[in-house]
Amino acid sequence: MRNILKVGLAAIVLLAGVPAGATPPGGDRDISPSAHALPQGELPDAVVPAAYRLDLTIDPAAPRFSGRVEIDVSLRQPSAALFLHGRHLAMHRAEARIGGKAYAGRWSQTEPTGVAVLAFDQPLPAGPVTLVFDYDAPFGDSPSGLYRIKVGEDFYTWSQFQSIDARAAFPSLDQPGFKTPFTVTLRTPPGLAAISNAPAAKKTHERGLDVHHFAPTLPLPTYLVAMVVGPFAVLEGEVPPTPQRARPLPLRIIATRQNADKLAFALEGSKQVVSHLETYFNDAFPFPKLDQIASPVMPGAMENAGADIYGDHILLLDESASVSRKRLFGMVVAHELAHQWFGDLVTPAWWDDIWLNESFANWMGYRIGDAWRPALNIRAGAVEEGFQAMATDALVTGRPIRQDIAKNSQIDAAFDSITYGKGGHVVGMVAGFMGDEAFREGVRRYMRAHRFGNATSADFFSAMADAAGNPAILPAMQGFTDQQGVPLVTVSGKRGHYTVTQSRYAMLGASPPDTRWTIPLCMRQADNRQCRLMAGKSEMLQLSGKGPIIPNAGGTGYYRFELPRRDWSRLIAAADRLPGGEALAVADSLEASYRAGRASLSQLAALARKLLRNPDSYASASATRALRSLAGSGVIGEEATPAFRRFMAGLYAPLLPEYGFDPRAGAYAGEDPDRSQKRMQIIGQVSGKDRNKQVTARLVHAARAWLAGDRQALDPAWFDLALEAHLDNAGDGKASLAAAKALVEAALASEDAQFRPAALEAVAASGRADVARWLLEDLKDPRLRENERRALVAAILQTSTTRDYGYGWLHDNIDRLLAGSGGIFFKSRMPEMLADFCAVDRADDIARDFRPKLAGSGGELSLERTIEQVRTCGILKEARGLEATREARKLR
Repeated sequence: MRNILKVGLAAIVLLAGVPAGATPPGGDRDISPSAHALPQGELPDAVVPAAYRLDLTIDPAAPRFSGRVEIDVSLRQPSAALFLHGRHLAMHRAEARIGGKAYAGRWSQTEPTGVAVLAFDQPLPAGPVTLVFDYDAPFGDSPSGLYRIKVGEDFYTWSQFQSIDARAAFPSLDQPGFKTPFTVTLRTPPGLAAISNAPAAKKTHERGLDVHHFAPTLPLPTYLVAMVVGPFAVLEGEVPPTPQRARPLPLRIIATRQNADKLAFALEGSKQVVSHLETYFNDAFPFPKLDQIASPVMPGAMENAGADIYGDHILLLDESASVSRKRLFGMVVAHELAHQWFGDLVTPAWWDDIWLNESFANWMGYRIGDAWRPALNIRAGAVEEGFQAMATDALVTGRPIRQDIAKNSQIDAAFDSITYGKGGHVVGMVAGFMGDEAFREGVRRYMRAHRFGNATSADFFSAMADAAGNPAILPAMQGFTDQQGVPLVTVSGKRGHYTVTQSRYAMLGASPPDTRWTIPLCMRQADNRQCRLMAGKSEMLQLSGKGPIIPNAGGTGYYRFELPRRDWSRLIAAADRLPGGEALAVADSLEASYRAGRASLSQLAALARKLLRNPDSYASASATRALRSLAGSGVIGEEATPAFRRFMAGLYAPLLPEYGFDPRAGAYAGEDPDRSQKRMQIIGQVSGKDRNKQVTARLVHAARAWLAGDRQALDPAWFDLALEAHLDNAGDGKASLAAAKALVEAALASEDAQFRPAALEAVAASGRADVARWLLEDLKDPRLRENERRALVAAILQTSTTRDYGYGWLHDNIDRLLAGSGGIFFKSRMPEMLADFCAVDRADDIARDFRPKLAGSGGELSLERTIEQVRTCGILKEARGLEATREARKLR
């Protein structure tokens, strides 16, 4: 491919009449970028944009849209051919205008990610030029570029341009280092709403179309531009003035018509989150208005300046929603709105620093979400997500948080658990070590220094070191951002005198390279807490007090720990009384010890018994996660399954009378959030096949009453468990398949942001081969969206009894899946569908079948991680499976 592209580029240069090395009129030597190799990533700086004027005609009911785009640029030297970006654009006219004269150009896309060349018959002179384009292009059907979705009887259009999908909507210089004003005009069929980043300036009517004119934006990169068109429902309000902002901030919540009654919660919540963020940054909201926009197919959310877009399931809820949904709303809305400052106001210079955007916003999402509603305990989720990221970071195959990005195909791989989970945890670790006030002052200094501009990781590190008054913070942060892997802190000693040794954590059978960090290490014993920057291989530490040693005080440290067996026993015995973050750290480190070949299954079971009584719902959820994972992957063999189920039932069943169970809507409204979450965990363990028949029957009855029209019979918080129970008890053979088909029909007839995905997943995860075959081979309903089809495949692959069938289907259909747009980051994450296998020979199969398909693509790294994960699990099963099965049969 690379050689072919080079040949194509040479042909373009020759057609332009300016072969490399030629001297243009006027005697200046042509040093245009076309004389050099095709850029695989960052464009050369020969062309610098100064402003865009985008005039697009968007009819959501049509398959294509059209546009006229003008870009004011500056050429740094005479150029006969310019590198820009554009993907799948049918170009009708491309020209340059200089001093009132037009120069016709020839447009050509030169490679799949959308690098394009605009060639001219003679070199354009250095200086200001206006590039003008007329074109049309197809809408996508998944969230990338400009995409359209039919909801009910209406079509709607949204944009999703991060990371490099603005080029699918308009010709551009599509990279974050270029920030310019955008003046947007949208021409639409009459009566439709049109939204962009800036406030509406005026609306006119031309040739049967409404013409929506928007004010020029503040400087933005292309990936933060937004364009949204459709017959939306809109709820208007404003954020009251704050000490940082003298005037009210216009605020709207926007969704499809079917969700018009679900906008008020988001309006009030967004007001409060904006105010908390203004206080944290000590700075007014950076843009003149804020629209919060819902999309039924958006998997997450996007921080377009002044026009954030969220999945329906995130934004659309009410006060009766479950604790988990409110937590999701608070965290994600705070994350995206934090980006309005950290990402939109100050933007990375290139994609290798996108980690800083996302890691900081992830930490802020939990922190500000927690400030929004402290009772929800949102902040503890940051620690949980960080420990979950360690499962990926512990692999030998991987990447550091900050990595050099040389190719466009590498960009999307940066949006993974390492950036969000690990990066957010590292930010929190440094904030905890520095202290909240010093860290916040570093953030404010960084923001003031780079306002409306671009910045790098080095700029951020420098601001932190200055605010801390401690230059050692710099190598500590860089060690975690620039190196892959999870530190392991091994503690030995007794009676207050301990040796602490660092190494790189490795799972059984893995041999990662030796790595050294400067670790912000915080340990405690009772109220005696000590923190230090541990730079050496081993250090001595004195710690005294009653109770067990806590090697990761607060759980904020991004590291795992290992203890002598006696100290593990003391720590496990106290686990029910530990703060949530520390309890999560204990659960993660003990499971990691087991997977490294050290801890025993009986230790994990003892921790499960204790953590079950921890009042923090995040911590208590971790109590049995490791055990369920070992059973689900087959490390605990099938012959121990009855004993394992009895053990699990014995853990949770005694809690049922204490917590009670009523599936009706609103039965637990106003209850303490952690108590509600604990009940969810209890019912999840005691319901289902071969478990508590009374609880399961209540779920089945409630699900069937809800499906029959009684909306008070089942609270949406129980959709997942109730619909699963409904299908489990539908009978065998034809009756089971008929029930699955009926539930899919109910899902596709609904736009309920909670019921629709829950119902589809329940069917896909039912574990029945005939249902899986019908979903993937025979279900052709046009109401099923492409992102939903892919979710069905993932659920089938994640279910043990249909996993092998799903593998065969994916193998046979991978080319078709990869050929579509797939939506945001689909290709880079698709291999994760295969990660639940646990066998060395299956890892070999995955390598053989999928490496050729994903070579050189954004999914290459994810595939290699999946192969290692499946192989490592297989090694653990072979090494410890018999022992684990024997221990599981003895669990009581």
